[in-house]
Amino acid sequence: MLSKITGYGLDGLEGFPIHVEVDYAKGLPSFELVGLPDTAVKESKERVRAAIVNSGKRFVSARIVVNLAPADVKKEGASLDLAVALGYLAASEQAVFPPLDDFIFLGELSLDGGVRKVQGILPMLISAVKAGYRKFVIPQGNRAEACYIREAEVYAVSSLSEAVEFLTGVSPLAAVEKRSFADAVKETVYQADLKYVKGQAVAKRALEVAVSGGHNLLLVGPPGTGKTMLAKCIPTIMPDMTFEEALACTEIHSVMGMLPAGEGILTKRPFRSPHHTATRIALTGGGT
Repeated sequence: MLSKITGYGLDGLEGFPIHVEVDYAKGLPSFELVGLPDTAVKESKERVRAAIVNSGKRFVSARIVVNLAPADVKKEGASLDLAVALGYLAASEQAVFPPLDDFIFLGELSLDGGVRKVQGILPMLISAVKAGYRKFVIPQGNRAEACYIREAEVYAVSSLSEAVEFLTGVSPLAAVEKRSFADAVKETVYQADLKYVKGQAVAKRALEVAVSGGHNLLLVGPPGTGKTMLAKCIPTIMPDMTFEEALACTEIHSVMGMLPAGEGILTKRPFRSPHHTATRIALTGGGT
């Protein structure tokens, strides 16, 4: 029997749908995964096998072929585990799901059947919404990132069993509650703030002029005079980030796995302090 489930992948910050096709047929026992998978995707076979068994289902020996379409695009990461597992359960007729054409499934599986958070959920959701998708099943650990995408109907699950029970109608699941970006901005707290800096009147005036006009600024002085501290205070006198700026910033952190735990969107303007000896190549992330 053949089943089709939709996942999502990333090429940089741009997402694209991945159609997970699972064919379950009689024959010599095998489990093949095709469609240009990277190492993490290939290893999903063992994670899926263990997760299904430890979730109380059967992993029957059969000829199983999983195709990740489009086949000419490389698939990376473990975010397709959940889609592959659900596809297997549907193809082996261990679960009967309603039509899932409008759903996107994302999540890494642990061996005990749990669904772990994955990197890049936010850019995937944004890209999928632009492509016309509206319903998503994601890991509970990525719940916070989905709170600010108004057009998306997102369901967060903590295990494969929970996802199956939701899709089969056994256990209803409430959609992730949306949050207001304005409320998130109000909760923003900076560790360093220019209003707490005593003295340095000329330097503070220079910072205000540079920030107001969008000018470059060179701070010169002996060690310990407060140059780095003043630089760290610059974001506190800049306007709050717009929703679009915050999303763009959060997307990058989400892809890199640098999003703080429990934080769904970044409202602090990013501050970076590379060493003055850094080369141009090092500043853009290249070289050794």
